[in-house]
Amino acid sequence: MTATLSLATVLAEAARRYPDKVAVIDGDQRITYAQLWREARSMAAGLVAQGVQPGDAVALICPNIADFPRAYYAILAAGGVVVPVHLLLTPAEVAYVLQDSGAKLVVCHPAVAALASQAGVTVVTPSELDSPPLASYVSRVPEDPAVIFYTSGTTGQPKGAVLTHLNLVMNATVNVFDANDARPDDIVLGCLPLFHTFGQTVGMNGTFRLGATLVLLARFTGEAALDLMVRENVNVMHAVPTMYIALLEAAQGRQTLPQLRFGISGGASLPVAVLEKFSETFSTTLYEGYGLSETSPTATTNQPHFGTRPGTIGHPIWGVEVEIARAEVENRIEFVPDGELGEIVIRGHNVFAGYLNRPAATAEAMVDGWFRSGDLGRKDSDGFISIVDRKKDLIIRGGFNVYPREIEEVLARHPAVAQVAVIGLPHDSLGEEICAVIVQASPIDETELLAWCQERLGRHKYPRRFHFIDELPLGPSHKVLKRELRKMLT
Repeated sequence: MTATLSLATVLAEAARRYPDKVAVIDGDQRITYAQLWREARSMAAGLVAQGVQPGDAVALICPNIADFPRAYYAILAAGGVVVPVHLLLTPAEVAYVLQDSGAKLVVCHPAVAALASQAGVTVVTPSELDSPPLASYVSRVPEDPAVIFYTSGTTGQPKGAVLTHLNLVMNATVNVFDANDARPDDIVLGCLPLFHTFGQTVGMNGTFRLGATLVLLARFTGEAALDLMVRENVNVMHAVPTMYIALLEAAQGRQTLPQLRFGISGGASLPVAVLEKFSETFSTTLYEGYGLSETSPTATTNQPHFGTRPGTIGHPIWGVEVEIARAEVENRIEFVPDGELGEIVIRGHNVFAGYLNRPAATAEAMVDGWFRSGDLGRKDSDGFISIVDRKKDLIIRGGFNVYPREIEEVLARHPAVAQVAVIGLPHDSLGEEICAVIVQASPIDETELLAWCQERLGRHKYPRRFHFIDELPLGPSHKVLKRELRKMLT
């Protein structure tokens, strides 16, 4: 006898326990848990009619509207594996994700159906899946894949991080029932992209696991978010630092602000000054946390149980171990004493099953049973963890991970570019801005380079700054010294 578990249980159980409670607010729509689950099962029946079988990958391309949770839980109810696709990707990037994941079908919003169809995979819109609903959801094994998140690696080649039903049910459960002071009567702002692991697990799945209400915001601006929060009495939010900065700007001169119980920040480092100003302006508490796609995502957070320490990412969540290991020792895990700098390593129920069809990349990331995050940090004597720097050259722009190598590969193909190095430079609201440092092979201007990048990279990836230089600074081994470029341009 094998134990069973499905991420679909999150919505199924909420519908059983709170059938008449509002699960989702999307504009004028008020959708109860019973209604949402019925609609998800109806779409699941449509997916089965399309030939989707348990274990099949089904891509989902949809903005933050009610069709996202409908389709998401429909795929899970049919026994499929959800492949959420970033809305800012180019057609070529979408095609890569669909082909690499082996997606059998794409469920997408009508506005992007033409884009998705270019990949040669069958495309359906949510309304086309309407069928008599399945009686229940298809049983799965806890270790079966539930969601595949695509995340770029150091090579710039996107990799599919496989998250299991156990990973995601546990992460949602621990977030709301242990790590945070969440309550069933909370009204939660859903402003983070639901295709992203933070918005999906902590925002949507966590809210439904609790039986609370999710208020969706399709396009974030500070003004729109404040208007919506006041109108719908939102009292909890999850956001990246740039969103908190935008809310502070929009709050200036306003007579009425939302009555927030707390907010959670992740996706990038939250400046202490922003945390303090937001807490003061909104008379609330901000908890900063940390995680990655490979860790479902939450690994640590500031928690009421341990107290908060601004400038840190708090303590590990329940059932998860987070330690600091020697970054220079790659083939085994050696812990360092408290206070010493090292690489953040993680193990527990939240750690992914591996990268899809990439055993070498998985073996590099998983060492001695620990996931190597690639992030450098310290743990103090009280157990609070701080991120100090990135082991890799990752750029976090507005909460989105951007990998320089991918951009460098695109620019290097331009005939006028002899050499290129891409770095992140500090930016007041975005955290970091992308800068391409170019050694020219022949004369070229920024406008042409920008157009070249815009055609080949998602909107969150292309450089906004270009700097021309005679030669790149090189170290003894002829590696480009990006730290010298940052010093020069900061």
